Amino acid sequence: MSTTDSRVDGGGTSAHGVFAAVDIGASSGRVILGRVNGTGVELETVHRFPNGVVDLDGGLRWDFDALFAEVVAGLAAAARVAGERGEIITSIGIDTWAVDYGLVNAAGELTAQPYSYRDDRSRAAVAPVHRKLDPARLYGTTGLQFLQFNTVYQLATERDLVGLQALLIPDLIAFFLTGRRRTESTNASTTGLFDAVEGEWASKFLTALGLPKRLFPPLIEPGETVGTLRPDIASRVGLPAGTKVVAVGSHDTASAVAAVPAQEENFAYISSGTWSLVGLELSHPVLTEASREANFTNERGVDGTIRYLRNMGGLWLLSECQRTWAAEGHTPELADLLAAAAALPPGGPQINPDDSAFIAPGTMPDRISAAVRHAGDILPNDPAAIVRCIMDSLATGYARAIADAERLADRTVDVIHVVGGGSQNGLLCQLTADTTGKKVVAGPVEATAVGNVLVQARAAGHISGGLTELRRLVVSSHELQTFTPQLSRL
Repeated sequence: MSTTDSRVDGGGTSAHGVFAAVDIGASSGRVILGRVNGTGVELETVHRFPNGVVDLDGGLRWDFDALFAEVVAGLAAAARVAGERGEIITSIGIDTWAVDYGLVNAAGELTAQPYSYRDDRSRAAVAPVHRKLDPARLYGTTGLQFLQFNTVYQLATERDLVGLQALLIPDLIAFFLTGRRRTESTNASTTGLFDAVEGEWASKFLTALGLPKRLFPPLIEPGETVGTLRPDIASRVGLPAGTKVVAVGSHDTASAVAAVPAQEENFAYISSGTWSLVGLELSHPVLTEASREANFTNERGVDGTIRYLRNMGGLWLLSECQRTWAAEGHTPELADLLAAAAALPPGGPQINPDDSAFIAPGTMPDRISAAVRHAGDILPNDPAAIVRCIMDSLATGYARAIADAERLADRTVDVIHVVGGGSQNGLLCQLTADTTGKKVVAGPVEATAVGNVLVQARAAGHISGGLTELRRLVVSSHELQTFTPQLSRL
């Protein structure tokens, strides 16, 4: 059962401020104008563009040149729209996915298009890394969940890093905008080379792996200024050369969690998109062996918080199925697919959405069916049945992750906040409420962009306070939908 809550009062801001948010995911990107005033945050998308891996030079890579060109085009659109309204863009913030990086030489040149985490090259590096650094020791310092594509394993495949620096994707974009090399801390915490307690690079691990000590640029915190636009970039986009690029939670999940509209202390969150990030917000990391065995991660959040979460499969499964069906000439509307899936009885077959078999693109319906057969069950070759299998599997995984987080962190969760694209998926939200037995609050769908803009606005002095105050603005300016458990559906 769901209800909609729309609130437009509240806030605590000074003058109206305008900010540009560059928000890029694994399948698409946007440049957004964010306006912050006394009632909250207003977003306006001024440029959209596709993103995706390309098969290039023997691997799955990101076309960074094309990606950066789209960022420049988006900033030009933002400058044009703001100028038409007599507005001045105060600053620019950038968030993207985590773990991937580009290598830059001393002349500031990108040596090759960055590899994607979906490339399989790092699989072979896991065992050699673990021979040098025991997994328990790695976790005891970094608190990072084991994923074969973590930056530490990707770097272990590189043949020669002498004279090069690794810039994570949002830092790489900021570098080409400003000419300054920095590593924002929330994304740094996903590398497997960041000390979760000290908040610094784990230099002993760099040494143990034979990596250059200055492989990464200096760290910077959300709200600090990376630099100002290079004159040539400023001229191309139509913004003043003094326009700042401000570090935000550059790992998109960090920005999304900053915008979770929580007014309760005992909340869990699900940042639901291509991946599902399911967990709690803590003040200190959980570095126990039990936490490592449960494959939980301790990633840095805005204001030095810890995003204690499990990185799980997500709506990538659904979008890849849709892509396959479209290639076969079957293009039902998503709403129709979800309605047909919701009409099916509960108790159908499920898969493990975290299985590495689902990481690569292509033929997703066949792989899901094969996984069900391998488990000894049968899945009808019907889009509705496959979609219901995905939704049930994700909801079951969410329930397990939240229960594990409560146990490992010794916390009790009263409400679950779903933000991101999955907050629009009513079936998934309702199944999550049913499976966990907890209230689910869905929204905002644009949490990442909202968090990006709020951190910029606070850095500029347009708003003040900690995460509680920022979240109060989110609550006051967004419609939220509530789902309550319906145990009869299980």
